[in-house]
Amino acid sequence: MRGPVQVADRHAFDAIIDARSPAEYAIDHIPGAINCPVLDNEERRIVGTLYKEQGAFEARRVGGAMVAANLARHLRERFADKPASWKPMVYCWRGGLRSGSMTTWLRLVGWDAQQLAGGYKSWRRHVIELINKVSPTLDLTVVCGATGSAKTRLLQVLAQQGEQVLDLEALACHKGSLLGELPHQPQPSQTAFETRLAQQMEQLDPRRPVYIEGESRRIGVLNMPMLLVDRMRCSARVVEIAASFDARLEYLLRDYAYLGDRPDWLAGQLGMLKDLHGKDTVQAWQVMAQAGDLRSLFADLAIRHYDPAYARSQRAHFLRWSERKVLATDDLSAEALQRLARELISAQ
Repeated sequence: MRGPVQVADRHAFDAIIDARSPAEYAIDHIPGAINCPVLDNEERRIVGTLYKEQGAFEARRVGGAMVAANLARHLRERFADKPASWKPMVYCWRGGLRSGSMTTWLRLVGWDAQQLAGGYKSWRRHVIELINKVSPTLDLTVVCGATGSAKTRLLQVLAQQGEQVLDLEALACHKGSLLGELPHQPQPSQTAFETRLAQQMEQLDPRRPVYIEGESRRIGVLNMPMLLVDRMRCSARVVEIAASFDARLEYLLRDYAYLGDRPDWLAGQLGMLKDLHGKDTVQAWQVMAQAGDLRSLFADLAIRHYDPAYARSQRAHFLRWSERKVLATDDLSAEALQRLARELISAQ
């Protein structure tokens, strides 16, 4: 490949190699990249300290030996089975010494290795530009509904039926509420969330509708891209799932059943509502949580906290709320959600 390699060229390579440290890779990386660090976390810290305290020469002298040892290990292990025709793209933070060193050695072996111009920072620019470019063009249908209306599950059914879906909660690893933390699934970094979102947006057909859940500006600790929020709120069609209270409660008991195994965490989260609902009310909820009485807890939370907040927010958040299509149901079973998805598609 001639000329500087750009982000758009990445699909032409047999492999994408992230030469940064494991800690940098864990925060975010180009999708599909494998981490083959030229400096591990501790080595990078040592070299950085040397640079600050003794200058560039000493940092490069010590770091060079570490880089050589790591490159030798990768050649013996990770790259040992690669054929002569193998063509990898290599990147580091800015497209500098780390990826340059690896690219040089891979070329000396005989592989057609190329260095990504601008490194990971060029990838970040690509992600931000893509989200900002695509968000205002999306033909969005926002799925709304009170807590327990199975909105996320309905999006999954729509995807199974071949529709285009942006499942923001899946990308964010969070259900989007005070109790939305998923057990054993930490949220990604902000940059990794945006990478996941950009990756999905890149695959969307702009000529077809895209279904999305009516989220707030934050999902857990993550911020939503503002242009996507604006598109959702200002121009998207709105569909409201008007499920009966009993159907919602039964769905919540299925969908949040794991909270029965986390009474201390659940009680702690409920404690954050004292300013809104008062000490006595929250203490009563915490007693229910500790006792594992999720039915009483969820019912009371819905009546006193979630439903009033939903009623206040929707009209204020969605410009086309008054035009919304309402899909009423007394059933949120798997079969009923299949029917609701077909009804939603036919209403477009």
